[in-house]
Amino acid sequence: MGQKIYINLPVTDLEVSKAFYAQLGYGFNPLYTNDVAACMVVSDDIHVMLLTKPFFATFTQKEIADTQKSAQVMLCLGKDNREEVDMLVDKAIAAGAKIERPINDHGFMYERSFNDPDGNIWEIMWLDEDAYKTLKSKS
Repeated sequence: MGQKIYINLPVTDLEVSKAFYAQLGYGFNPLYTNDVAACMVVSDDIHVMLLTKPFFATFTQKEIADTQKSAQVMLCLGKDNREEVDMLVDKAIAAGAKIERPINDHGFMYERSFNDPDGNIWEIMWLDEDAYKTLKSKS
């Protein structure tokens, strides 16, 4: 069995976060969703647990970062092509996301990023691995 990743994100308003991510096309596993948590299914191997801040706080003794003011982590999702990158980020913007930084287009890699309603940074990228390997072999 391959490894799975479960990302835990504190959210201010669970219903707002669920609505935002639903607009991006993500569903939720009802088995792990209740009034303090929602299990967003990104893929068979990637799940994002959206946890209310009070519930998130039960898992750590550290202060929860204010992601509207500081960056704790950048979540990066790879897509199969540039069009998929644009589609997802455009959906995020239409759902109320804020652009984090301008588009990065390196030819072999294309990146766009946004902030979700809680200020978490999501980077969506496409990488042509063969072109990157060719570029690296010349350096």
